[in-house]
Amino acid sequence: MIVLASSVGVFAQDYVTKAGRMDRSRLNIGVYHLRPYARTEAHIKDLAECGVDFVICMENDRPALDLFSKYGVGAIVSGIVPGWWGGDGDNAGKLAETNPISKYEEAAASFQDHPAIWGIDIGDEPSALDFPYYGEVMRKVEQLFPNQFAFLNLYPNYASVSQNSAVQTKNQLGTPTYEEHIRQYCEHVPADYISYDFYYKNVGVAKDYANLRVVSDACRKTGRGMWVTVQVNSYDPKVWITENELRFQAYSALAFGAENITWACYTAGWWTNQVVDEKGVKTRQYDKVKKINAELHSIGKDYMRYTSKSTSFVGFEGTAMLDGTGEESSPVYKDEVFTDLSAGCPLIVGEMTAKDGGEGKALFVCVADDPFDKAPKTHKLRFKAPGREVSVRCGDSYLPMRRDAEGWYECAVSSCQGLLIEASAK
Repeated sequence: MIVLASSVGVFAQDYVTKAGRMDRSRLNIGVYHLRPYARTEAHIKDLAECGVDFVICMENDRPALDLFSKYGVGAIVSGIVPGWWGGDGDNAGKLAETNPISKYEEAAASFQDHPAIWGIDIGDEPSALDFPYYGEVMRKVEQLFPNQFAFLNLYPNYASVSQNSAVQTKNQLGTPTYEEHIRQYCEHVPADYISYDFYYKNVGVAKDYANLRVVSDACRKTGRGMWVTVQVNSYDPKVWITENELRFQAYSALAFGAENITWACYTAGWWTNQVVDEKGVKTRQYDKVKKINAELHSIGKDYMRYTSKSTSFVGFEGTAMLDGTGEESSPVYKDEVFTDLSAGCPLIVGEMTAKDGGEGKALFVCVADDPFDKAPKTHKLRFKAPGREVSVRCGDSYLPMRRDAEGWYECAVSSCQGLLIEASAK
């Protein structure tokens, strides 16, 4: 995991990736790492009760996988096929030489299936120089493992870029820009999702917003799902990610159309202050993640009935949160249904339309005034939606809302909340 051209072109659309055992119609929540010291039945029961749907970087541990099946948890298993990690980029372009297709065929020949294995991990953070070969690998793995999908995760936008030429190998992205990195992924790798990780406490919100924009635009353009890994742990052992900081990360991603949210890390993986410590004891992060996961699963039932169309920044004027992103802020949000939406504070507003082709229209709003949970506040959200019946959902409840004689809807919202605003014809 990373710690610290021209037009978009034509993206490949011949997807071979399949949902397999993962129910892609729902909002799925994952975690990175479940170490052997946290694989007792009590630990896995806790994992399921925390609202975790799947684990990435899980070994092919059959007794643990049996418990996964018992408690309804899936695994994206590493070590089944040859692994790959881009690291600092010095191995860029060497995937085909290191991992020939024959190795994947040999791995499949000895593989014994298990109902808890949802996905096969084929690599993490590769260079774009390896994307053409990864296209071959993904097609082969999908063919060899009919009940699983192939999982590939990408660098965030703070990975290093090529400074010289396309044949340079000592860089991480293998491209001059992150936009080109994602474009080449879409051109060469036939996955129906884009997965990447981003740790905003180390990098800041401006980079985070820029990364969300690049990936969400590519997902909308090519019909891919957006999968985002965010942080629950800390680089600094004296710092614990707060409940509101968890909300901010998850709900920012949903405002850009994310369909999978993964927390890093549940047990020891990298850094410190995990959800479960090295002795197998739940830390203060467990109850925080459990609470946010419950909110996500509840609101996700309605959220996943819609398709993300666009994302806007509202009320960011006078802040530095969009500096260097190229993004513009508007004082209010408006479209053909909603008008004059604002709250006197920064909002990330995601426009959505019904997947079934009906007239349903929704917004997903992240209240983004306090991303580092320094001074949370309550704000008044106001908007109009002429000729529509409107509801505002937050987690598992609907916010009390009033509508005045002039057609203004109003409700109280809090820092870092995620809001699903649905509008239906009267």
